[in-house]
Amino acid sequence: MHRNRGFTLYELLMTVGLVALLLAIGLPSFTATLARSRQAIEINALFHAVHLARKESIMRRKVVSLCPSADGQRCDRGTDWSAGWIMFENSDRDSPPQLDQGELLLQRHHVAEDVLIQANRRAFTLRATFLRATNGTFIVCDRLGRIPAKGLIVSYTGRPRVALERTNGSPYICAD
Repeated sequence: MHRNRGFTLYELLMTVGLVALLLAIGLPSFTATLARSRQAIEINALFHAVHLARKESIMRRKVVSLCPSADGQRCDRGTDWSAGWIMFENSDRDSPPQLDQGELLLQRHHVAEDVLIQANRRAFTLRATFLRATNGTFIVCDRLGRIPAKGLIVSYTGRPRVALERTNGSPYICAD
């Protein structure tokens, strides 16, 4: 007796249905995981940039500034850091800081497209130990709102810390 090998239509439909169900359940959690990962990458990049700026200002005994920059060459005027930022030695101590001719560019960073970063400052300036730094808060969000926003708080001493909510217990919210 000869048997045909293969799948029946019923078996094929059940398999396709099961795969579709597993994708429908797993895909949203995967996109949220991916969004959390991108958010963590950008928070870590900002965290380390603030630390590096603080360290460089102490080592060089100079003013070091961070500002938002879309082109990686000059500071933007707003408080939207979503395009990226630059870190530079602010020799002339201008306020708001601008990267001028002869000032050393220490770092530039481009932010992932899915991440929105807003700050309550146009720039952060870190000075040697005898002067205080610019304090403020970065809010880091997913552009599609798949995960809650997080804050990166920079103290007067230039030390950053990550916060899940404001001091009054309310969540961070990104404006559109």
